[in-house]
Amino acid sequence: MIQITPHMRVLVAVESVDFRKGIDGLARLAKETLRTDPFSGCLFVYRNRRGTSVKLLVFDGQGFWLCQKRLSAGRFRWWPTSSNGGGLVLEAHQIQLLLYNGDPTMTQAQPAWRRVTPVG
Repeated sequence: MIQITPHMRVLVAVESVDFRKGIDGLARLAKETLRTDPFSGCLFVYRNRRGTSVKLLVFDGQGFWLCQKRLSAGRFRWWPTSSNGGGLVLEAHQIQLLLYNGDPTMTQAQPAWRRVTPVG
């Protein structure tokens, strides 16, 4: 089971990918396009060309998990755009919102980590 935790790094690929790719093909894209080691424990998020489906890839220390969500109607309303390709880093609560077809840029949650200063 994939558990998305606040300390987990989430990378969303900006460019759509061919969904005929499996674990090996998506892991190669993580290394080449997102410039991140696929064995690092990051959660990689990919979207198909039509915007109706996403795939999640993560290495849990023993093997890879590959999950897919396909919307029964419509398309994902929000997806990052960038002229240089690559990816976008999201927080755990933002990826949860994205998976529910929301706009993760509209969240107003506390930061996952902040410096604590001693009082007195």
